[in-house]
Amino acid sequence: MGEVKKLLVIDDEENMRHYLMSLLENEGYEVREAGDGQEGLKLVEKHDFDAILCDVRMPGMDGIGFLQRVAQREPMPTVITMSAYGTIDLAVKTMQLGAYDYISKPFKPAEIILALKKAEERERLKQENVVLRREIEEKYSFGNIIGKSPAMQAIFELIKKVAHVKSSVLITGESGTGKELVAKAIHYNSPRKDRDFLAINCGAIPETLLESELFGHKKGSFTGASQDRKGFFEEADSGTLFLDEIGDIPINLQVKLLRVLQESEIRRVGEERSRPVDVRVIAATAKDLLQEVSRGAFREDLFYRLNVLPVNIPPLRERKEDIPSLVDHFIGKYNAAHSLAVEGVAASAMKSLLDYHWPGNIRELENIIERAMVLTEASRVDVDDIPDSVKNAREDVPEVQEEEDLSVKRMHRKLEAQLIIKALHKTGGNKSQAAKLLEISYPALLSKIDEYHISVYKE
Repeated sequence: MGEVKKLLVIDDEENMRHYLMSLLENEGYEVREAGDGQEGLKLVEKHDFDAILCDVRMPGMDGIGFLQRVAQREPMPTVITMSAYGTIDLAVKTMQLGAYDYISKPFKPAEIILALKKAEERERLKQENVVLRREIEEKYSFGNIIGKSPAMQAIFELIKKVAHVKSSVLITGESGTGKELVAKAIHYNSPRKDRDFLAINCGAIPETLLESELFGHKKGSFTGASQDRKGFFEEADSGTLFLDEIGDIPINLQVKLLRVLQESEIRRVGEERSRPVDVRVIAATAKDLLQEVSRGAFREDLFYRLNVLPVNIPPLRERKEDIPSLVDHFIGKYNAAHSLAVEGVAASAMKSLLDYHWPGNIRELENIIERAMVLTEASRVDVDDIPDSVKNAREDVPEVQEEEDLSVKRMHRKLEAQLIIKALHKTGGNKSQAAKLLEISYPALLSKIDEYHISVYKE
């Protein structure tokens, strides 16, 4: 709405209309008048008003009738009702019908002006919220998650499928791969996009506080509980709750989390009764939850409740073709954030970025690009702006004997199989540990074991 400029005054008393018009025009408003609700409706049909002052008790169509009719408009105008027969019940009724505020007659001029200023501020905040939500939806649309590689394109297709259902999603991937970004993309492309997306890091909150943070608490239920408090599940009602690092949730809380997923209800700490909640849960972890299940650190039934729709994000070293696009994205981002004018990355610098194995994934790449942009004195990021730890990193390449097959594809498969066998031998057949040694994801290792027909054994 912006500033309140155009007002409509509806009152059957001519003296009151003239008084309000004089008062409001002196405050800089453009004011029109109507003697009853029917006349007011005709003006509303012809003009856009920033706010409407409407008396409740009038002959013909009164304020209640006017509210019932104008409430059918989309969006409903801001209506402030007035009455000399003010009662709490009447005020409540007008508010239930959609009135923004209620003022009892006689009133002071300052009361009217204050009510209008409050309405103006409310509308400003509503408009800002609309703009912000639109920006957020654009930011987390599929087109703004960077990834041209086949692996990321497959993830985009998967997100489109899972976004429109309520089933739980489990996002797996190494630290820094963008798990929360994918979670937000799922939410903002779902029917819940107009509701809250709340994120909680299960590994960052002390175990003694995590239960209260998730489920809320009753006043007096423990030392420091000075009042009733909602938890994240209640705050996210009708929306989405993102549980990051779900593998770090204590085993005793896993039972309560399982109950929420099964029954769609929570129980605050210290309360006997349960409360219904409608929350979509998206969880994420960098851990191998099946291994956590096997050692008793994570409940198997909870794992399968969370893993209804699994999404695995490959590490950056397995999709290096995405690096140039990511670099361009970060350059645009930090040019705007720091008022810079970096044009791009020199070929030598890009080669170093492509050669590096990226243990910190996209988060590490973003940090290095931002640092290089701030420090460079040229129009483009050069290789000298790249940290030594990145540009000097080289993978050990085995020497090829003259009699060996010179096919790059066949040699790559042969070397990859040998490295997997060595990693499995070193870890005693522990596939999760072997994947970490090989710096590939757990699902990728399982796929390659099957592809190369490698026997897995325990020492």
